[in-house]
Amino acid sequence: MYSTDGILFDCVTLSGWTSRALYRLGPGDVLAINVCGFDELEQKELIIRPDGKIAFPLVGELAAAGLTPEELAETLTKGLSLYIKEPLVTVNVAKFRTTRVYVLGEVTKPGMYGIDREHRLLDAIGAAGGYTKYAAKRKVSIIRQNNIDQPIRVNLLDLLTKGDISQNHVLQEGDVVYLTKNNRIDFAKDILPWISAAYQIHEIREN
Repeated sequence: MYSTDGILFDCVTLSGWTSRALYRLGPGDVLAINVCGFDELEQKELIIRPDGKIAFPLVGELAAAGLTPEELAETLTKGLSLYIKEPLVTVNVAKFRTTRVYVLGEVTKPGMYGIDREHRLLDAIGAAGGYTKYAAKRKVSIIRQNNIDQPIRVNLLDLLTKGDISQNHVLQEGDVVYLTKNNRIDFAKDILPWISAAYQIHEIREN
């Protein structure tokens, strides 16, 4: 325990305040980092840079992207151990990065959406107002910008009825989620025109 202004704080209790153990950090996430008992090391709004790294006092540059908040706390603990005896580090996400994805086909409001927090499939479909009654939930497609010819096939029905969380994929920047209205998908005919149109709109907006 340590004291500040006459108030005692239990550092073990504070260590339980870690954020979302399964969340993977990435560029754009804003972190709140605390080293228990060392207010001078506190970082309230530390942004993960585009290269996926952060700079922290005493430790210096280190990679944060791809780690969970808990894993980053462990990395910082190891680095600070060279200077501080048994440091206790907590890492929380003060503000989640936004991942832009396209949700197209049989959803209530097709379009581009900024998804924060976990950036998962259900989040994207929810942002688009949910699927329509015509959606073929067994054959949802996720298309990546760098691999549009090999979409990821998702059985949304298994996710919804059986709790198969392996179907709730983490989405990446620029992904296209497509819900078809029948059980037969002609990729070139049904999906590619949507993707091409979406990316063209994106390019126009960016330029």
